[in-house]
Amino acid sequence: MVQEIPFEPFRFAEDPHRQTIMNAFCNHMFGPTSEQKIVNLPDGDKISLEVTTPEGWEPSKPTVVLVHGLCGSHQSPNLVRMSKRMESNGIRAVRFNMRGCGSGRGLSRNIYHSGRSEDLFEAIKALKMEHPTSPIVLVGFSLGGNIALKLVGELGKIGKRFLHKAIAVSPPVDLALSIRMLGEPQNSLYESYFYRLLRDDVYYLHKVFGLPRISLPKNLKLYEFDQIYTAPVCGFKNVDDYYSKCSALHVVSHIDIPTKILLAEDDPIVSSASLDQCPLPECVALFKTKKGGHMGYIGAPGSEKGFYWLDSLLVDWILEGFDKL
Repeated sequence: MVQEIPFEPFRFAEDPHRQTIMNAFCNHMFGPTSEQKIVNLPDGDKISLEVTTPEGWEPSKPTVVLVHGLCGSHQSPNLVRMSKRMESNGIRAVRFNMRGCGSGRGLSRNIYHSGRSEDLFEAIKALKMEHPTSPIVLVGFSLGGNIALKLVGELGKIGKRFLHKAIAVSPPVDLALSIRMLGEPQNSLYESYFYRLLRDDVYYLHKVFGLPRISLPKNLKLYEFDQIYTAPVCGFKNVDDYYSKCSALHVVSHIDIPTKILLAEDDPIVSSASLDQCPLPECVALFKTKKGGHMGYIGAPGSEKGFYWLDSLLVDWILEGFDKL
């Protein structure tokens, strides 16, 4: 069942591209104080978590795990703002860095990709082992939303052992479709930005770990980059096999914990119709807004949820069901 949520965008940012870009630049100057936690992965790589624990937090209180998007890190605007919101609400916030990202740069020989849900699971197991009574809320943004949904779908009925609930914002659950959308002329700004960062990451990785020298063209479509690098390096048959196996679309029907998904109908790179033909379990609620862009949701000042409309909505969703904090 799809539910529509009213969202009133900022007067001068109704355009989806302005929404998307404004969110990326609207950030607090400094992130919250955090403690680095290193998680060892089965293949020998390591990932880094940034843990912000508010004063007075107890192990029985909730923990929110925040997962960034493509080319992001624990310093991504949404993760920084939400960590501060959680801290002020007495909730521990854990900012998950994918392989080689953020404070985990240089700790992983292998690259992250769009479907490494197993890495996220290792982090959650480590957190659960440390504080088994703390209910964990998983929140994924964009690509992080796809990975979060893929994980809870793969866990199925055992998901309740590890997670209290999950939230995904603007998740590209159909990766092939989103890559095609990114490749459209009106989205060239996003595609070139992502490719430049991915190319730099590959060069850094090969240099630090002494991997074979590689040369990537300065201008590639993301589909081409995934075809010549991501898919073969990560062990997929080809790029289409990579997109298919890593898209959460194929496992969303197996989710067995309370889950909320938010999509905007004017999102330039994620189709709001991507889940329309997917049979969703009763525990999964799909929400749509008419506007908002890709993870934008810059609201009208003075409106009920304010300028950072998305942040306020997520706080409400996270706190829902926790009577005493």
